[in-house]
Amino acid sequence: MTSRQRTPVVLLGAGVGLLVLALLALGAGRYPLTPGDVASVLWKRLTGVADAGMADAVVWQIRMPRVAVAMLVGAALAAAGTAYQHLFRNPLVAPDTLGVSSGAALGAVLGIFTGAGLLAIEAFAFAGGLAAVVIVMLIAARLTAHDPLVTLILTGIVVASLLGAAISLLKYLADPYNQLPAITFWLMGSFASASHTEVRSLLPAVAVALAVLVALAWRVNLLALPEDEARALGVDTRRLRAVVIAAATLATSASVAVSGIIGWVGLVVPHMARLLVGPEFSRLLPVAALFGAAFMLAIDTLARTAAPIEVPPGILTAVVGTPVFIVLLARARRAF
Repeated sequence: MTSRQRTPVVLLGAGVGLLVLALLALGAGRYPLTPGDVASVLWKRLTGVADAGMADAVVWQIRMPRVAVAMLVGAALAAAGTAYQHLFRNPLVAPDTLGVSSGAALGAVLGIFTGAGLLAIEAFAFAGGLAAVVIVMLIAARLTAHDPLVTLILTGIVVASLLGAAISLLKYLADPYNQLPAITFWLMGSFASASHTEVRSLLPAVAVALAVLVALAWRVNLLALPEDEARALGVDTRRLRAVVIAAATLATSASVAVSGIIGWVGLVVPHMARLLVGPEFSRLLPVAALFGAAFMLAIDTLARTAAPIEVPPGILTAVVGTPVFIVLLARARRAF
C-alpha cells in the first residue's frame, strides 16, 4: 500500500483512536467514571437535559476543558513542528529549537509580570514567538560561512538561551509571593488550570493557524523545489514563507500562553506521522495534528493519574519523547 493509499486509513484510525482516548480521559481520575457514565453525561448535555449530579460536574466543568485544551495544544504544536520542518527542510527543526517556544514564553511571562489578562498574555506570547523566529532567521542568514541548516539550529539554541536568561531576570524581579510562584509553575507546563474560558481563547487561534496551513498545503510542497523553479510556477516564496511562519508561530504562541512550555511534541510527532504517510505536506499535516492531539492527551492523562501528585506534562514528554525519537531515527529508511 502506497503512502497516498495509506493516508485515509491512518486518518480514520487516528480519529477513532483520539475519540476513544478522549472518552477514557474524561473518565479517568480521582473520581473514576466508566465510558458509559461519560457517554450518558455528554448525551444529556447535547440533548439539553438538566443534570446537577457529581458526574456531570466532574466531566463537563473539570475534565472536558482540560481534555479540549490538551488536544488543541498537542495538535497546534505538532502542526507547527511539521510546518517548520518542511519549510526549512530540516527534520531537527521544531518550535523549541528555533527559539519560538522561548520567545513565546518570554512574552507570556512578561504578561504575567505586568498583571495582564489572558488575551493580552496570548498577544505578548505571539509577539515574542514571532520576534524570536525572525531574529533567528536574520542571524542565520548572515552567517554564510557554515552549513545553513546547522547554522539555523545553533542560532536557535543560542537565541533560546538568551531568551531564557531574560525569563530568569523577570523571575528574579517578580514578587516572590504572588508573581514568582505563578511564573514558575506556568513555565513547567500544566493543564491543571484549564477552563472553558481558555478553550474559547485557544480554539480560534489554533483554528486560524491550522486553516491557513491546510489552505496553503499544496503551495508549501513547492518550497522543496529550488527557488527559481518555485517562482516559475507562480509562487511568491518570500511571502509564502512569511505566512507559514506566522501561522506556525501563532499556533505555538497560543499554546505556550495557555499551557506553558511543553517540549518534544513538535519534534517527535511529525516524524511519527512522516513514517506512515510520507513527506507530502498536504497528507502529513492533518495526520500530524491528530497524532499530536492524541499524544498530548495521553501524556496529560498519564500525568494526572499515574502518581498521587500531578506530574508536569513537560517532564513526561521529555521522558517519552527521547527514546521514541531515537527509535524513529533508527528505523528511518531514508533522509528527510
